[in-house]
Amino acid sequence: MSEKKKTISIALAVYNEEQNIRRCLSAVCGLASEIVVVDGGSRDNTVSISKEFGAKVIKTDNPPIFHINKQKALDACLGEWILQLDADEVVTPELREEILKTIRLSTPNGYYIPRKNFFCGHWLKKGGQYPDYVIRLVRNGFARFPCKSVHEQIEIQGNIGYLKEPLQHFSYKTKEDYWRKADSYTTLTAQEMKTKESSNNVQTWIIYMVLKPLQTFLSLFIRHKGFIDGWYGLIFAYWSALHFPIAYKKYRQMK
Repeated sequence: MSEKKKTISIALAVYNEEQNIRRCLSAVCGLASEIVVVDGGSRDNTVSISKEFGAKVIKTDNPPIFHINKQKALDACLGEWILQLDADEVVTPELREEILKTIRLSTPNGYYIPRKNFFCGHWLKKGGQYPDYVIRLVRNGFARFPCKSVHEQIEIQGNIGYLKEPLQHFSYKTKEDYWRKADSYTTLTAQEMKTKESSNNVQTWIIYMVLKPLQTFLSLFIRHKGFIDGWYGLIFAYWSALHFPIAYKKYRQMK
């Protein structure tokens, strides 16, 4: 008797992703038993493109902490397994095969998948950007997003394993794309500072305007050898360091 085929749901939370979502969904055709897309009110063609692939589209608002919509996507999935993706991520044929083999033999309830992060068209091999493990493959019913911060990983009940084949992540295609996304992240950081009632004094100024930027740059460019990526590594480390003073200035404006 042949073994029953395991079902996989693809879960995405999206907002104005018409530039990315077709490539993302094309890569999982034939892998998924269903595609669930939670749309946060996109004003472009994201929804219509998703429906071309037979996706179940759930329309909602676009909360600042987008893990809320990611959790809605998980809750709507019916497959035994869920592959949670962002629209700017692509499953390679090699990763697809590894996923299919893994769920046939699997005992863990979740899996870390390494990511190849592309910055302005360049794969960042260093600077802490590879392998950049993220939990993406989970057994349905055993995973939940904290929905507190965009920096937190999905939480898994039970053991977690590791896959070998990387997921491609085309997060920052251009300078404008980078700073558009950075604007959201820095705003969230400023809001978290306000919620925690961070002190608006000289010490806080030094931390966010000097210490954190310097620590970030040295960590990415020197400690994690971002210099091996050349100019791309230098620019990425420098821009990453700027997040803290930008967030601090936004926090000051909220006071």
